[in-house]
Amino acid sequence: MTILEKHYQQHKEERRLKTRHGIVEFTVSMKYIHQYMPDHIRNGNELARKNYKILDIGAGTGKYSIELCNEGFDVTAVELVKRNLEILRSKHKPVKTWQGNALNLDFLKDNTFDLTLLFGPLYHLHKSEEKIQALNEAKRVTKNGGVIFVAYLMNEYSLFSYCFRENRIANLLKSGAVTKDFCVAAKNDELYDYVRLEDIDKLNQKSGLERLTIFSPDGMSDYMRKELNAMNEETFALFIDYQLKAAERKDLIGAGSHTVDVLRVIK
Repeated sequence: MTILEKHYQQHKEERRLKTRHGIVEFTVSMKYIHQYMPDHIRNGNELARKNYKILDIGAGTGKYSIELCNEGFDVTAVELVKRNLEILRSKHKPVKTWQGNALNLDFLKDNTFDLTLLFGPLYHLHKSEEKIQALNEAKRVTKNGGVIFVAYLMNEYSLFSYCFRENRIANLLKSGAVTKDFCVAAKNDELYDYVRLEDIDKLNQKSGLERLTIFSPDGMSDYMRKELNAMNEETFALFIDYQLKAAERKDLIGAGSHTVDVLRVIK
């Protein structure tokens, strides 16, 4: 069993987006997914939606795939972890599913999808070459002019939530696990890799993808899990409204746990 499979045996992915911090992430991300669909698709009839093809790479147990399928879109899901894929398939929705790796989508044809989600795979790829390979595969299967959403885990969230909060930073600096300029230097056998905004910019340049926008789907919510859980419904609704409005603020984007890059495919 791989480290990724062990993780998803212990941490049930299907529960994560049902938590309050997960609800913030999902709500904001769905708003942007709809926003970057063409108007005639977003506001279109059933036939228009059926002809709009969405690919969800690293679909997990299918939170986004199922939601978009329920909205009438033609959805294909790719997931590496067998357990997650079995849960997705058990929901008996008309989502086409593949067990596969974001680095090699050779079972999918070129120029097939209008919109592609890459929510998760780049969390677990440590080398820049692997990240670029995943981006290029997503680009290959997405139509010219299509849109790719790419999610990243951010360096500062790891620093503050783990290194400083748990009083580990001094030892991590001594061991080289955190560099002198406070970048988390994850090893290849660790589960997650973390980036800063400048790292994302370099990946885009090398993969030839054009940014439409970049946003924070969760903002401060991962730092505020206890506080979110203690909020009444009115306050929580206002927090979501705040994050919807603050998601593209340049002074906040890199501080949250996740960042989502929205990219145009140009071939």
